[in-house]
Amino acid sequence: MPDMRREASVQSLLFDEPPAMPPTRYQGSKRKIAPWIADQLADVPFDTVLDAFGGTGSVGYELKRRGKTVTYNDVLDFNHWIGCALIENNAAGLSESAQNRLVLPDPGRTYDDVVSRTFGGIYFTDAENRWIDVVVQNIQRLPSGPAKAVAYYALFQAALAKRPYNLFHRRNLYMRQADVARSFGNKTTWDRPFEDHLRRFVAQANRAAFDNGRPCRAISRDALDIDEPFELVYVDPPYINSRGVGVDYRRFYHFLEGLADYSNWAGRIDMASKHRCLSPTPAPWSSPAHLLQKLDGLFARFADSVLAVSYRSDGIPSIDEIERLLGRFKRHVRVARHRPYQYALSTNRNSREVLLIGT
Repeated sequence: MPDMRREASVQSLLFDEPPAMPPTRYQGSKRKIAPWIADQLADVPFDTVLDAFGGTGSVGYELKRRGKTVTYNDVLDFNHWIGCALIENNAAGLSESAQNRLVLPDPGRTYDDVVSRTFGGIYFTDAENRWIDVVVQNIQRLPSGPAKAVAYYALFQAALAKRPYNLFHRRNLYMRQADVARSFGNKTTWDRPFEDHLRRFVAQANRAAFDNGRPCRAISRDALDIDEPFELVYVDPPYINSRGVGVDYRRFYHFLEGLADYSNWAGRIDMASKHRCLSPTPAPWSSPAHLLQKLDGLFARFADSVLAVSYRSDGIPSIDEIERLLGRFKRHVRVARHRPYQYALSTNRNSREVLLIGT
């Protein structure tokens, strides 16, 4: 078998330009406006950058495309695997033969059934739940590296593609199964086998891998626990809307977070929750009462870096409040406003992306 890593590394040097970021339906994804964000930073001198709340990796990936040394960070385990697959990975990660082994049970192995026994009738069919149990445990056995990261990435994306709204916020398997006239959703996508989705997303991740000649990486920490220097720190905290409701990514994507920690998942589930969410933990970055204080601490920690902050024009805290706070640490603050933009999975057509750059 040819050396995939070497092949992909050679191939990456032949691109006229680096590959595009794969599509995603992640809540609040900035994939479509990541080039605009990077353009706003074009006149700022920096090489090393921390993407402190990496999420889908859209902005980090765009900065990697532009030759920057990117450190992707996200506290959620499943997002960390996405960062490993798209940011840290410099080569195509999962061969067809490896995919074939992932989707079949090993006859010499006994498999746990966390998904089957816990999530029956909630998100996926019984057969799909059994398939997920097998595949995720096969992924666990892979050695750490690009192949494992790409496998996790593809499994997460496949699970999202099979979900109404691409979320795990409702017990709504019935929406897929009801024999009714439809004005919402893509039944063809929902009915497509998990394995087909998995292979499609593996192919996307393999195509997205490239080497920009810089040591890019993915880490998983609370942003305030990162203590190394960066020339630019990009901050895209969880959005809190005008009603004071924050986006709780851990709750929206609890199923994916469980898959990323499968061996410990059963002990982390709140069985009193009808959606079988993870047991709740404090989320100060999603709290209107705490976000400004957390940002103040983050700006102080990285006061020697260029600070770039993404937020929405209609959120809490306000853009004016963030600008004033940033002005305590930076002599110059530039505020750039994108045209009105409808974020993924949002019904708000009037919100604008705002980028504040402190130098």
